[in-house]
Amino acid sequence: MSSSTATKPVRLRGERSRAASVGLHTALVAASLVSLFPVLFVVYVSLRGRDGWQEPMRLTGGLGLSNYGHILGQTKFLTWFGNSLVVALGSTVLGVLVSASAGYAVSRMRFPGHRPLMWTFLVVQMFPMAVLIVPLYTILGQLELLDSYLGLILTYCSVSVPFCAWMLKGYFDSIPAEIDEAGRVDGLTPFGTFWRLIVPLARPGLAVTAFYSFITAWGEVAFASQFMSSEEHYTLAVGLQTFVGQQKAEWGLMTAAAVLITIPAGLVFFLAQRHLVAGLTAGGTKG
Repeated sequence: MSSSTATKPVRLRGERSRAASVGLHTALVAASLVSLFPVLFVVYVSLRGRDGWQEPMRLTGGLGLSNYGHILGQTKFLTWFGNSLVVALGSTVLGVLVSASAGYAVSRMRFPGHRPLMWTFLVVQMFPMAVLIVPLYTILGQLELLDSYLGLILTYCSVSVPFCAWMLKGYFDSIPAEIDEAGRVDGLTPFGTFWRLIVPLARPGLAVTAFYSFITAWGEVAFASQFMSSEEHYTLAVGLQTFVGQQKAEWGLMTAAAVLITIPAGLVFFLAQRHLVAGLTAGGTKG
């Protein structure tokens, strides 16, 4: 062979060819567009005015904040927003406290019925929501908790606590039991050991369960529609149904409300993600 013959370049291990890199980036861009299109379309329709949704493909003219102004100024959206916030935060706080206590007790303590308790949690998760509406409605009616924040909070906790307790139980199992023994040697009570030593190490699991509890209560429709009857107690899920009439649906108002509803959920996700990373780092450094 002639010495002037060009040698074929050798790629390093793990290095992609130009064609493979172009194909990978093209696939990633396409997947991103598919994921973002529904969200961007909802935002676009919300800016087209109350009747602009009828011609969504017309890209010129008609953009504005009239739907948002109508939602905030001429409807009870802020009341529904406040009600949903109260219910979601109450469900999150109560749900995390109950599920963390139950998960820690089953993980660390051996008492009669601790295994059936966790299996009961698992069986409860198998029932569809539609089956639970009638018995829960009857129970809340007997307790005089229908059309009340507390009744709806307890209902949402009955949905979120079984899953959260199972997840936190597994997370508590991964924390060495020697930490509990060290707490008892230092004179801490079982609750003091749980609150001062275990909870800081379990912050990642608590962040995920808090996020799940909040989202479960924030976007739930079926229970809220059946248990909340007075308009001043409507949550967002129930209030948005007033935008749908027998002859016409106010899609412009509904999309504007949907955009506003996603803001708190996005903020909670951001906070949960931040605390998740911080909790993992703290757990690794504390040993």
